[in-house]
Amino acid sequence: MIHLTERIALAGHIDDTLELPFDQRQKSRLRVRLTSGQEAALFLTRGIILRGGDLLKSEDGKVVQIIAAQEPVYNVIAPSMRELMCAAYHLGNRHVPLQIGDGWLRLEQDYVLKDMLVGLGMQVAETFAPFEPEAGAYGGGHRHGHDDDATSNLRPPHLANKARQHHGE
Repeated sequence: MIHLTERIALAGHIDDTLELPFDQRQKSRLRVRLTSGQEAALFLTRGIILRGGDLLKSEDGKVVQIIAAQEPVYNVIAPSMRELMCAAYHLGNRHVPLQIGDGWLRLEQDYVLKDMLVGLGMQVAETFAPFEPEAGAYGGGHRHGHDDDATSNLRPPHLANKARQHHGE
């Protein structure tokens, strides 16, 4: 069994992949099976949330790339941006992990939340897709592209890319 102990920013090669749903990408201690079938264990710094594309390094130097698994989610769209913002407000008020896209929201399936969203006039589609929710206001605070990469996964992917572009990376 290999021990994955470190998140790294770059690697010259990838030895294996690990596909995990969001609930498992939040765990710092976890026994897993890599795509190759090899057993592995995560021993990561507490509080790290793994994102699709992240790279992990084992004690013996193997590099494993994280894949965000397809999982049951709702895709939500609204008749207007104002109504979509209203839905996001109500979901946030319930502390629901939420992925936000251009004109849509994505959340884990829950029939109570679906009923609420439909009642608000949303179109709610059940689907399978990778789930990459926002990190939240308390997930690392204000950061810049040149800040320490050890906490860069706390930044939502679209903001991380904008920060890198802003700083010429």
